[in-house]
Amino acid sequence: MKKLCFVAILLVLILSGCSGLRYSRVAPEAKDFHPRRIGVLPVDVGTYGEARGVIDEVIAGVLVEKHWFADVVAGGTISRQLQSNEELRRVVMNYLAKLKTVNFSDPELSKKIGELSRIDAFLVVNVDYWNYTVENEKKLARVGMGVKMVEAGAGKIIWEASHHLSEDYRFFKPALPDVAKSLCKKMLSYMPH
Repeated sequence: MKKLCFVAILLVLILSGCSGLRYSRVAPEAKDFHPRRIGVLPVDVGTYGEARGVIDEVIAGVLVEKHWFADVVAGGTISRQLQSNEELRRVVMNYLAKLKTVNFSDPELSKKIGELSRIDAFLVVNVDYWNYTVENEKKLARVGMGVKMVEAGAGKIIWEASHHLSEDYRFFKPALPDVAKSLCKKMLSYMPH
């Protein structure tokens, strides 16, 4: 009986350490979709302005490290394209507005984004947390985000996920970009490719 109790407790402890993402959904079409070129649209940082530009590069860096794609177009590169190409800027703004307001991934706009940016898929990312906080007398560095992977040609959301990561500290604050990199590595490991 003691052995059975010990095994049950050990199993509970092991399973509690194997946590997935807070939310993740993969479309059935993902098994047949293997983009060669992926882009990261400029990230919606919300009220966390200090994350602007930083999180875009962190995501692109993690994608490059994975070697899943022939090319990764970072958010900074797409931002420069948006500044120099009025049509692309208008298409991306309209696409993101529809996605945000009515949760509709417009296939025509998505296809145009793919054509103008020469990408097969793109990520739409929003930052949910980017701060230092205290919870239950614990100091935490916390980063959270939501990600959607969109097939550019069809406008289909192939994968979406959201998660957050907190690191506790006593004296020295962990750098939020480092926390973001750990979060990205975890989240993107679930992304179909």
